[in-house]
Amino acid sequence: MLIGGLHKCSTVDYPGLLSLVIFTCGCNMNCSYCHNRELISSRMDSVYEVKEITEFLHKRKGLIDAVVISGGEPTLQADLIDFVADVKALGFKVKLDTNGTRPEVLEKLIESGMVDFIAMDIKAPPEKYPLVCRTPVLMNTISKSIELLMKSDIDYEFRTTTWSTLSEDDYIQILNWISPAKKYVVQCCRTKDNLPIPNCSFHNAQSLSAFSKKAKEYVEIFGTRGFQFL
Repeated sequence: MLIGGLHKCSTVDYPGLLSLVIFTCGCNMNCSYCHNRELISSRMDSVYEVKEITEFLHKRKGLIDAVVISGGEPTLQADLIDFVADVKALGFKVKLDTNGTRPEVLEKLIESGMVDFIAMDIKAPPEKYPLVCRTPVLMNTISKSIELLMKSDIDYEFRTTTWSTLSEDDYIQILNWISPAKKYVVQCCRTKDNLPIPNCSFHNAQSLSAFSKKAKEYVEIFGTRGFQFL
């Protein structure tokens, strides 16, 4: 495991639970809005050793509930499954953040029963993936991951980060793609100065509320994160 970052206590990364967040190195996308750009390169040296992480988790037993494995893209890590097994053995729940490009890894994790929650990013409707991700993406792998999560018994959510090139119709196309999923979340993309990106489809509370009503026709639960309107 190449671990490039650690957030020791989070109240927002695992819904309803206090968690520790691990950020792995390396990603097979280069999204325009990425806030963890320093983690994209798989050649980045690990900041934390796995042994260091597990020793810290021993000390946090009873203080936190879960471990969130984010990135980068965690499914690129060769020993991800072994690491998840070690975390589960310590008694923590495990949440995985993924871009869905490696369904074969997701399938193994789901079948093992070791992952309790998976959050999968849906970057755009299929035809706009190259525009947002700025890398070639095999769309059949994304569709396969969507199918795996929807057929599984574990908790999951699909989520899309807002971006200026995405129109409301693009979000509707995404909803059609994942329907009838359990949960879909739209999260506000912000600049390094914590300002909302310009030209977002959801520029006020009214536009977001109107879209929310449409979204509930496609998914069981629709949620938002990070939007702040005056």
